[in-house]
Amino acid sequence: MEQIQFWIGVIATMAFAVTGVLAIADRGVDLFGVLVLGLITAIGGGTIRDIILGAPVFWSENQIYVWLALGASVLTFVAESFFTQPQIYRWMLYIDGFGAALFAIQGADKAWTMGYGLPVGPVILGVITAIGGGLIRDILAGRKTLIMSHELYAIPVTLGCCAYVLVLNFIPQYALEGSVICMLGIFGLRAAAIYWDLRVPRMFITKTR
Repeated sequence: MEQIQFWIGVIATMAFAVTGVLAIADRGVDLFGVLVLGLITAIGGGTIRDIILGAPVFWSENQIYVWLALGASVLTFVAESFFTQPQIYRWMLYIDGFGAALFAIQGADKAWTMGYGLPVGPVILGVITAIGGGLIRDILAGRKTLIMSHELYAIPVTLGCCAYVLVLNFIPQYALEGSVICMLGIFGLRAAAIYWDLRVPRMFITKTR
């Protein structure tokens, strides 16, 4: 299971970097900016999580994540026309969604194992792990963040992390099965949002004179 998670994590890290670079392609960023923003998108969330937990930052122990994120960012910069093809970009979004599901549950599990802020802490850190890098990228690039874009992204992650914490709290003997189900649940909701272009209902504010 650890081997499977590792390789999924590798693919997801590259997908995060690719979609992260494509998200700021219209900003006219140079190669250095692409490297920075792609890397932040790919590893930023996990870095924030580990700093909060006071644990060694995950990529300091296995730097393959850094090199893959940088390589994927360069590849996207060079082959932007390929990755912006509708079908290719759509597949990258699906892989990105699966990566978010994996990283969210991994983040929640790590916080729970360390006993950090139970029971709310693992949920918060799971969400941060999944979307933290994208939020930092959007702030640095001057874009509307995921939270403000009405995109159905953070909500599936939050629901999945909440469900996983319930599993760990009430039926910990099924933690492995619960992690798989919660990951698939997050991905299923995210995939449905991509396929049907589902959005979070926005608040309508009536302007008064």
